[in-house]
This record gives sequence, structure tokens and C-alpha cells, in this order.
Amino acid sequence: MKFKTTLLFLFIVPFTFGQNGILIIDSVMTAAHNEGKLNGNVLIAEKGQIVYNRSFGFANETTKEKLNENSVFGLASVSKQFTAMAVVILKEQGKLNYDDKITKYLPELTTYDNITIRNMLNHTSGLPDIVQITNSPEAKEYMSVRLVGKIATNKDVVAFLNLYKPKLEFTPGAKSEYCNTGYILLGSIIERVSGSTYAEFLDKFIFKPLEMNNTFVLSPVTVVDKIKNYAYGYIYSEVLKKYLSVDSLLNDNLQVMTDGSSGIYSTVIDLLKWDRALYTDKLVSFSSIKEIFEPARLSDNTKTSYGFGWFIREDPNYGKSVFHTGGDRGYITCIDRNIDHDKTVIILENHDQGVFFVDIINHNLYNIDFPDEAKLSQQQLDALSGTYEIQKGFDFRVWSENGKIYGQATGKKVHSLFAENELMLFAKAVDAKLQFEINSQGEITHLYILQNGNKTKAEKKK
Repeated sequence: MKFKTTLLFLFIVPFTFGQNGILIIDSVMTAAHNEGKLNGNVLIAEKGQIVYNRSFGFANETTKEKLNENSVFGLASVSKQFTAMAVVILKEQGKLNYDDKITKYLPELTTYDNITIRNMLNHTSGLPDIVQITNSPEAKEYMSVRLVGKIATNKDVVAFLNLYKPKLEFTPGAKSEYCNTGYILLGSIIERVSGSTYAEFLDKFIFKPLEMNNTFVLSPVTVVDKIKNYAYGYIYSEVLKKYLSVDSLLNDNLQVMTDGSSGIYSTVIDLLKWDRALYTDKLVSFSSIKEIFEPARLSDNTKTSYGFGWFIREDPNYGKSVFHTGGDRGYITCIDRNIDHDKTVIILENHDQGVFFVDIINHNLYNIDFPDEAKLSQQQLDALSGTYEIQKGFDFRVWSENGKIYGQATGKKVHSLFAENELMLFAKAVDAKLQFEINSQGEITHLYILQNGNKTKAEKKK
């Protein structure tokens, strides 16, 4: 799961491939691995033909088993595109409609009778995110009483929503805000409509038809040690200064294992099969494929940047791309598909502190220079430094050390920043800029995060 997507800092830009470009990609990826910033698999394809495919690091830090192209990673939120496809399949089977109210299939959730399936597909439902829900006092009480020694599943999420009825964040359709809860409920709707488990439905109608033989939904009773080519997820402990296996940490703790929002495991090779199928009508009609990749419209007719399970990006240089990232249980993942030029990037990592040096790769491939770096005084650096609130509980911090500038969003990785001028910083590891604004007294009051065509405001805290 991801907290919010306002600030991804995990952004893939498609590129035109040539032998020199591939050599540059390899050198950047190799350097990243040597610096401890990449442990995973990277696959790049052009029109379905693999032009780069390398594994970096270990699948199992204890046994030193190396990763390979068949290593199985948790997809985290990249799972959402499969949930969305399952809903589209059920729609084509005549078993549901996108504008059906969710109470038609989850009648116990009467509090949310103004939410549609479409709202949950494109993150316009207004439901509070599962991260927010599970951190609430009511959820902790619920889990302590009902889930001692258990694993929280979709049924528990539905039961909790029915019991405590947390308020909507906004009127459905009025805004777009990334929400894992909606996709969990979609997972439950898939089961109720189809009469199969979520895992059985996806296996029958997606994985088997596409011969994605190493792709599956992780079950709460799955013994991961028995999964062939399993890539263990690792999180970095700041206290111990080393990576720890998530599976070993979770053994004695309450786990939230829900279907729909995350929970699918796969390989770079299987994801390429998935990519190829999305150019065909093998799973659903071409008209449905087109709708999947259309940005949603809000009630005021404003376009969002999300379709059905995919973020959508229009770039003046590269055309239309659809992509998704994920982060959960030690895995960070990304699939990026330039559908105008049929170029695909798939990155699966099993170290949660990994970094994708995508913007550096992109600039080197196209011989595009970064902006000239400006040298700022310590006084100018101090003026930029501070904590900026994106939304409640989610900040972006800027600080300097030894003349260098750094930035970090809440729960995200630290990134080096560079000055374009005294009010503009840019990153090299990702395609992002920070634009600072001042008031009439010359004081910095807020900044704008410029990334992926979006401009997100963050107020400076006093």
C-alpha cells in the first residue's frame, strides 16, 4: 500500500532505446546497486522485445540466493490494475455495471450508499484510506478485541466499516484522492458477484489465459518458504543499521492481508506478458481497454490523472503513458507503459529503501542537460529549510548539511536536491522540482512540488 500519491518520488519516464542508451542504463543501475540503492530486477522492452533485463542482489539475504528473472516479488499497489481488470471482466460478463452503487453488492454498508463502483475504481469515493482507518482508536479497539492472534482480511475491513461507519473525506465524485480502502472493497465485490474467491477469479480469467505461471494472490496460509524463486521483502532498521526480513518480523504480529489493494505476487517476465495482453482483446474488448486508460472526470468535469487501476500521464515529448507504483512489506515496484510508442519499464525491488534513478537515466539517454546549478549562500539555504505541510500528517522537509541540500517526504526516502536559483530546487534521481514562494516581506511561506505535470502546494510550518 502507499500512503498518498501526491508525492510519488518513484516516477518512470519512457525512453527511446539504442545500444548506447542501454549501456548507460546498465552503468547507472550497476552503480546504484553497488551503492546499496538497488536490490531487484529491471526489465525494459520495446514493442514487446526485451532490450534490457538484469537482476541485482539477493532474493534471500540469509542463504545468499541470488535474484533471477523468475524471482517472485510482492507487487504491492501494482496489484490494483489486476483488480480493476477483474471488475471490467465482470462488467463484460453482464454481472455488474460501473455506476452501480456498492450497496447493491455490499448491502451492509448503508452509510456509503452514494458510492459507486466507478468511484472506487478511479479513487473518487471519498472513503478514508485503510492506513488512516487502521490507525484510528476504533480500529485498534476492534483489532485488540476481535483479531488477537489473527490476520485482518477483507471481511474484517467490511465489518469495521459497517460497525464504526467512519465519515467520508469528501462527497463521492467531487475530488480525487488515492484510496486503498476502495480497492479492498472492490476485491470483496469481485468475490460476491463471481461466487469465487478473489484469487480463484484472477487465476481463471487473467493469470491462466495469459500463461502468467508465476503470478498468484498470496494467501494468509501460504508458506513462503515453499514458493519457488521467492524474493523475500526486507525493510531497513535505522536502529540496527541493517535490513530485516518482513516475513520474520510479521510472524508474531497482527497482519493486515487484504485482497484487491495489494497481495499479488509476480515476476518481471509475467508482467511483460500482462503488458503485451493489454494491446489485445484477449481479456476484454478494445473499447473496455480504452476506458481503462481514460482519466476520470470529477463532478465539475475536471480531469484527474487516474483511470481504472492506472495513473495516466500525457507528456509533450513522449506521448501517453500509463503507470503504477507500489510499496508494501519491503517491496517497491513499478510498471510504466508508454502506449503511444509501445515501450515498457518494469522494476521490482525487495529492499524498501531502494531508489529508481530514472531521471538521471532519462537525461543521459537523450543527452539532455540538467539546469545549471546555482551556488547558494548558507543564509539562502537556511531560508529554504523547514517543514512544509502537504496535508495533515504528510509533510515535506528541506534541510542543508555541509553546504548540500536534502529533501524528504513523510515516510519516503531522502533525496539530494540542487539549486536552479534561490527559489527553485530540482532533483536528479527523479523528475521533480520544488518552487518556493515568498510574501511581501520576503519570507518563504510555501512551496510547490512540481512533478508528473502536477503542482502540489505545501505550507511552511511555523
